[in-house]
Amino acid sequence: MSPRQRRGEETRERLLAAALDLYTEKGVDGFTMTAVTATSGVSVGSLYHHFGSFDGLAAALYARCLADLLDALIAALDAVPPERAGGPGEGTEARAAAGIRAVVTGYLDFTREHRAAARFVHASAYADFLTAHTGSIAAEKAPRLTGIQGWLRPYVEAGLVVGLPDELIEMLVIGPVAETARRWLAGAPGIDLDEASRLLPERIWRSLRAPAPG
Repeated sequence: MSPRQRRGEETRERLLAAALDLYTEKGVDGFTMTAVTATSGVSVGSLYHHFGSFDGLAAALYARCLADLLDALIAALDAVPPERAGGPGEGTEARAAAGIRAVVTGYLDFTREHRAAARFVHASAYADFLTAHTGSIAAEKAPRLTGIQGWLRPYVEAGLVVGLPDELIEMLVIGPVAETARRWLAGAPGIDLDEASRLLPERIWRSLRAPAPG
């Protein structure tokens, strides 16, 4: 990387960090181009150069935070141990269950440990600024989702997990935990992430487990 490229990357990172900090501290009302450039010390012209617009910066921040979340889920899956040598084999229901539970707890752990990023993801999921930047967001999201779906697909094909389209399986796994995270981040009463981590993984797995033959 040339010195000019390095400076450009440092500027991008400074803008993204300032944007996330401001959103965390000030909320949506304080999340403005003026505030981000003042906090980061980066000019408006430089922001436009790197992101095209303030909406482009917000979309890039969303893509970054979402990628970090999905990477955490992939890491949780990667940590699921294979069956022991001489055991029933890798493609067992026990390992499928462990993978689903790992995704659920990984999502909740990320929410707890990276609250600012999780809040921005959940608050921005239906924001207007995402519409014009679906391509760049998909470039970050799609390969990671493909990896998660690829981990699970052999268990679907083996009849251990319900045979649904990938998108519906995603809804069954991520939908309940994402709503739990959203409410916790919003300070809704009665939502405890520790309790959710104890109770949700098994119940979500049960919703995905294929019925026994016959």
